[in-house]
Amino acid sequence: MNALRQIAAVSLMNLRSLPQRIGASSVVVIGIAGVVAVLVSVLAMSTGLVKTLQSTGPENRVIVVSTGSNSELLSGLTAEEILAVGDSAGIAKTADGRKLASPESLMTINLVKRDGDEASAPLRGISPEGFALHPEIKISAGRSFRPGVAELIVGKSAERLYKGATVGSLIKLRGTAWTVVGTFDGGGGPHDSELIGDLRTLNSAYQRGNTSQSVLAIVEPGSAGFDTFKDSITTNPQLQVDVSREKDFGMQQSDLISQILFIVAYVVGGIMAVGAIFGALNTMYSTVSSRTREIATLRAIGFGAMSVVVSVFVEALLLALAGGICGGLLAWWLFNGHSVDTAGGATGGQLVFDLVVTPGLMALGVGWACLIGVVGGLFPAVRAARLPVATSLRAA
Repeated sequence: MNALRQIAAVSLMNLRSLPQRIGASSVVVIGIAGVVAVLVSVLAMSTGLVKTLQSTGPENRVIVVSTGSNSELLSGLTAEEILAVGDSAGIAKTADGRKLASPESLMTINLVKRDGDEASAPLRGISPEGFALHPEIKISAGRSFRPGVAELIVGKSAERLYKGATVGSLIKLRGTAWTVVGTFDGGGGPHDSELIGDLRTLNSAYQRGNTSQSVLAIVEPGSAGFDTFKDSITTNPQLQVDVSREKDFGMQQSDLISQILFIVAYVVGGIMAVGAIFGALNTMYSTVSSRTREIATLRAIGFGAMSVVVSVFVEALLLALAGGICGGLLAWWLFNGHSVDTAGGATGGQLVFDLVVTPGLMALGVGWACLIGVVGGLFPAVRAARLPVATSLRAA
């Protein structure tokens, strides 16, 4: 009998005896499923955060902030800088010849969440003309705010998160009651977590004059439009600003948090994996010990040591694979699409985003499970191969 047929025969014999060892085998499957579920769920937070911050509008939308500002909230542009940016080359124009550039303000206000906790909510000011730069913002209920009036519209995620953020509610800002006149869908991006009002009215209420935190612009299509705009900005001695594509700006803001979550996932997953490995080792050693006579008999009638080693590996890997699939499905069932909010997001306030369990994350979890199975089956497999045939038969 050739080596492959020996391996197949011994492995099949092992698998047929699994129902007799269902208790010990379940320990391995459940332990590995727990490791994979935790690993995938934490990485799903990172994936969801990155997806939200990178879910912006048009590909050719750019953002200009003051030099060195890694967050829009920390930026500050003067009225002169805003005008200079708006006059730069490379900006696309509307049908009537107006340049598609608009300043925006950003601040945080204190609101009460539906669970009773107080939190910082991002409040954005844009001009009515600025909606031309935000095609992803669509009014879903009520109407948009009017210029010069204390009115707000609320993102769909912010509406779910805060008390008194529904159409018709009043929110006090600087002693003035602002009416929520509409809710909007921001296309799954960070704007869904914001409240938005008229730029000039908000600046007046907060005594900010004509300053803003950023200028958004739509540049002409293709890389040439962005390069022209950036060159016009960087060669202007009046400007001390940074310019980047909005998607790149969002990626930069998500890097730190996603790296932290990545480290947490692998540290916690690694600690749990050690426990799962010991569980697999214990189970597979017990399996080898209980089958000492059977293994010795197979060796005595001509089965090679390699077929025994591989059969133990196959069993360990199949148990690990079952655990990995169960853990990935559990993470997908419990967490995929589940909304969470985090303080100190890209806008400085609460950022609401959905956890995203992708096929890639599930595949990663299964791969992690198989690695645990390989390590957990290695030493028991070696022990099975080294069992002295004659001694094992006599002991049995």
